[in-house]
Amino acid sequence: MKKRFGLLFLALALLAACGDGTASTTTVDGDTGDTTATTAPSGEPQPTITIVANAWTASALNAEVAKQLIETEFGYPVEIVAIDENTMFTGLSDGSLDAVLELWPSGISADEQAFLDDGSVVNIGELGAVGQIGWFVPQYVIDEHPELATWEGFLDPELAALFATAETGDLGRFLATDPSYSQYDEPIVANLELPLKVIYSGSEAATVAELDARVAANEPIVMYWWTPTAAYAKYNLVQVELPEYSDECYADPAAVDCAYPPDVLIKLASAQLEEKAPDVWAFLGAFQQTNEDQLSMLPAVEIDGEDAADIAAQWIADNEAVWSTWLP
Repeated sequence: MKKRFGLLFLALALLAACGDGTASTTTVDGDTGDTTATTAPSGEPQPTITIVANAWTASALNAEVAKQLIETEFGYPVEIVAIDENTMFTGLSDGSLDAVLELWPSGISADEQAFLDDGSVVNIGELGAVGQIGWFVPQYVIDEHPELATWEGFLDPELAALFATAETGDLGRFLATDPSYSQYDEPIVANLELPLKVIYSGSEAATVAELDARVAANEPIVMYWWTPTAAYAKYNLVQVELPEYSDECYADPAAVDCAYPPDVLIKLASAQLEEKAPDVWAFLGAFQQTNEDQLSMLPAVEIDGEDAADIAAQWIADNEAVWSTWLP
């Protein structure tokens, strides 16, 4: 493990020349980075800010960067809430959750869109990163079987059977990931009439473990994956060409038979946050993480096993010129 990097921030108590206002103070443990907020200028306790972390590494890193900056720059206590993307909308709508900093628009269902339409959940801007979900195989699969560079190659039962496991019998295995993710692989397989069976690994970590084992043995694997991720480069992954994306293709989720769209990632917040903590609302609206920002942190967590909080702290230490522009 790399050395833990603690950030030491000094909170200055500003005393008015006259009047009896109470200053806001924040104490920070320089070794762990833990922050304890005391009181707002009004003398009332600062409300806790709740930030969503979905079940993928970049989401956890986004949440950690925001948490540490909100605590040190604004003095609010922050709680990161691990919750899947399909159940977070109710909490954002009722104010029990304040914000999520990485949403993939292609995964928004009609029920979730209703919260945006009624104004209880607000799109507070683009994150700055562009994601791409798709079907991926290691480069050696394409080298050995060039036909598998496109979906038509998987129509051949003999080629599809290269991916078979004991669980799938004569069918090839398509490895999906955490079942809570927004995925359309089952309808894509069914509607393109491919001799594949979708099997869910259960988590991002389980998918990477399976990928690692298959690559080490030089064995075929086809899987749901996305960019930006550290695994894309580490395992020399290649995206399989599916039929071209169209809005019409995704009009009926059960009828999807084409590629996933590029996702310009966005941030959402509870409408109640603007009144609860207007400075945090403004900060999160300005918060940015580009593909390059994420890729500078992802390998340390995804590949080296570092703690997301430590890597976020190091990014903050190295990038004050970036995040200082987000402050109201």
